[in-house]
Amino acid sequence: MNILVTGGTGFVGKPLVESLLSRGDTVTVLTRSIEKAQSVFSKKTPQFLTALSTLKDLNTFNAVINLAGEPIFDKKWTVQQKEKLRHSRINLTQQLVQLINQSEYPPALISGSATGIYGNCGDKQITEDTNPSTQFTAQLCIDWENAAKQANTRICLVRTGLVLSPKGGAFAKILPLYRFGLGGKLGNGEQYWSWIALEDMVKGLLFLLDHNDCEGAFNFTAPHPVKNKTFNQLLGKALHRPCFAQVPQFLLTTILGERACILLDSQNAYPKHLLDCGFTFQYSELSDYFHNIL
Repeated sequence: MNILVTGGTGFVGKPLVESLLSRGDTVTVLTRSIEKAQSVFSKKTPQFLTALSTLKDLNTFNAVINLAGEPIFDKKWTVQQKEKLRHSRINLTQQLVQLINQSEYPPALISGSATGIYGNCGDKQITEDTNPSTQFTAQLCIDWENAAKQANTRICLVRTGLVLSPKGGAFAKILPLYRFGLGGKLGNGEQYWSWIALEDMVKGLLFLLDHNDCEGAFNFTAPHPVKNKTFNQLLGKALHRPCFAQVPQFLLTTILGERACILLDSQNAYPKHLLDCGFTFQYSELSDYFHNIL
């Protein structure tokens, strides 16, 4: 297939593009800097596009995988940063949708979102049919998904949880703390963390790409989420390190402000739609993932 990917040099995008290329697909990556993007890929190199404005339609593509977006956790959520987070997701999606709708042969659209759409749900199990929350992260995801829904084509909305890999993302940042025996639970540790291995994240995107009967929202989370205190215990055990530290909720809120919700909100998400479509996870249990990866 011929695939257009946004966010193709990112944490998830890079291994996705490499997987597409390795199986023989043609891939075009949207990027602001071709030189910088070329340095990301060491083996097979995709094609590059610097601006959507150079296109009149997307007739030559079979699918668009839209993963671009300003990192949500890196900077304080000022009014300006919140607008940047929205602009990087929603405006780009609207541009893609316009090109899709101008196409005689519109490509399928697989577009990013996040489990943040559900907000803080306590112990309640979340499926794709659970109602969205009203906080900032939820509204961001709602508007992002609504922009994608305007496309006149097959649409898959990927609601991603915490993506785990020692090679990048939030997990790679906390690993050194645990290796030094400084790991610990956040707040009271009772909040559910819905996670997914990077390997399953990529595998899942390829699954949606290859199955034309897949449409709508999909929770990209392993079938067995764990509470933060369990995550902490399993990681400490896998690394053979103590993990008795604790970061109080008030301290997280003081340091991170509104962003603390990403660490403290409880989301017991279940990937019902993915499983119903026949997808199988390589890693469904966190203990198995830690054992195999670490």
